[in-house]
Amino acid sequence: MDSEQSAIRTTYFSIIGNASLALIKGLAGFFGNSYALIADAIESTTDIFSSLLVLFGLKYAKRPADENHPYGHGKIEPLITFLVVAFLVTSATVIAYESIQNIRTPHKVPKPWTLIVLGCIILWKEISFRIVIRKSKETHSSSLRADAWHHRSDAITSIMAFIGITIALVFGKGYETADDWAALLASTFILYNSYLIFRPALGEIMDEHLYDDLLEEIRGESIKVKGVVGTEKCFIRKAGMKYHVDLHAIVDGDISVKEGHDISHHLKDHLRSEIPNLGHVLIHIEPDTPHHTEPKP
Repeated sequence: MDSEQSAIRTTYFSIIGNASLALIKGLAGFFGNSYALIADAIESTTDIFSSLLVLFGLKYAKRPADENHPYGHGKIEPLITFLVVAFLVTSATVIAYESIQNIRTPHKVPKPWTLIVLGCIILWKEISFRIVIRKSKETHSSSLRADAWHHRSDAITSIMAFIGITIALVFGKGYETADDWAALLASTFILYNSYLIFRPALGEIMDEHLYDDLLEEIRGESIKVKGVVGTEKCFIRKAGMKYHVDLHAIVDGDISVKEGHDISHHLKDHLRSEIPNLGHVLIHIEPDTPHHTEPKP
């Protein structure tokens, strides 16, 4: 299974999980007198729509390169990530607002059985996070990584709710709003996670260099190709799940143009064969001269 199809299947897993949990949390929060659980349900509902956005982005990014998009359609991934972050920020804002409203309004202590529901939710969301984050690393998908952090922020919200309800149950009268304070605190965690998701996606849009390990791997593989003396400049930019490379390869300055041309093709084929997820590889041939001492990024 290719990276794109694997990422899409993982997104379907997220959609089904979030839809189920939104229903469970909403019912448990309503009948269990817990706004923290209702806040959880709100976040899970927004997670459904954000996962649908991720699914759309992944399917669109799969489109092959065309005349208007010679590098493919992968740049939609960080754009979708920005929208996912917007959903996270919106849900955090709604949770914070409703928490403050509930803190100011007297209400009953949550039911003890809501702790059991929360415990199961925390376990499931952490498992979901680990599954999706692993797939995001395997596929190099920024939008799938954002989807994974939706699961983690959901788990954090549930942990806060668990703590708040426990405090309300243990200390009783006067602590009825403990789960509302917990929901308010959880909203700040969600906002912080939103930044952690947003920052790398912004770097991807801006073609920021964040790929030192990949750069070293490219240099190491390049010198394995017959005729390549060394490498000079190497620029990497990411689009979706693919990495596009511009590489200056150093060859013997006395060979013919055709020999240099053949070496560049052999080098390109070797890199794309040995290093997964490489997209376009542009090779520029440099003659071996005394000034080629240190490779440049």
